[in-house]
Amino acid sequence: MNGVIVRLYKIVTANDSTTFYSSMKVDLLLLLSLAFAATAAKQNENFNLRITNGYPAYEGKAPYIVSLLIRTDNSNIIAIGGGTIIGNTWVLTAAHCLTTDYVDIHYGSVWRGNGLYYHRVRKDNFIRHQLWPDTNGNDIGLIRTPHVDFTSRVNKVNLPSFSQRNELFENWWAVTCGWGGQANGKLADWLQCVDLQIMGNNECERSYGSLPNGVLCVRTPDGKSTCGGDSGGPLVTHNNPVLVGVTSFGSTEGCMLGKPAGFTRVTAHLDWIRDHSGIAY
Repeated sequence: MNGVIVRLYKIVTANDSTTFYSSMKVDLLLLLSLAFAATAAKQNENFNLRITNGYPAYEGKAPYIVSLLIRTDNSNIIAIGGGTIIGNTWVLTAAHCLTTDYVDIHYGSVWRGNGLYYHRVRKDNFIRHQLWPDTNGNDIGLIRTPHVDFTSRVNKVNLPSFSQRNELFENWWAVTCGWGGQANGKLADWLQCVDLQIMGNNECERSYGSLPNGVLCVRTPDGKSTCGGDSGGPLVTHNNPVLVGVTSFGSTEGCMLGKPAGFTRVTAHLDWIRDHSGIAY
């Protein structure tokens, strides 16, 4: 896979101010850099960029999404990502979001980092796929959390059933949400969502070269896409909602230039999720 960048933003906080880092291009196999491409920001500087060209979510639109503040001990650098509630004690996210010491998980709000409540979870409760990052398509991880009671604003989303494990969902419509970076150098404070159509890997390979089955791509017409800071967030089908993707990567050319957005394919990892969390359908 060539010309890809992870969908994660890094920030540094000091004296109650926030500066956003967007300075490093990365290959998918160099995910530890956790930075957004400066070239992408430059090319998008004339656009009002959130989860690009999406729409603001209403309260309860995506009760399954959580905001992740990804932190390292003795550092003021914070990476921004997302995750998905799949059970009372489990959040599913991208493996590249779980390379630091702890995360603050914010539940039940459209405001980034300001949920109804949050849990601080340390790395001994992180489970990254054992093949990541050595094998493409395994950018997936689990966070074991304290018990969460479900309400209208905090709730799980179902995984695909094992009977759907060979379903590619090609041409299905799905929604993805996040608090990704804007072209002006700031993150979206309010949760943004965008409706996108899943494409076949043969079509996606025209942009990125050979892809493993563990990758799922969506078309990004009219500048609608995921962007930096959306890493780990959900891709959920419109009909009979199920979680089919975990936000993973995009093009180094920029978020709004029409290249496919890449996700980890959930159906390729149903056994792994069941083996580590006990959750299966």
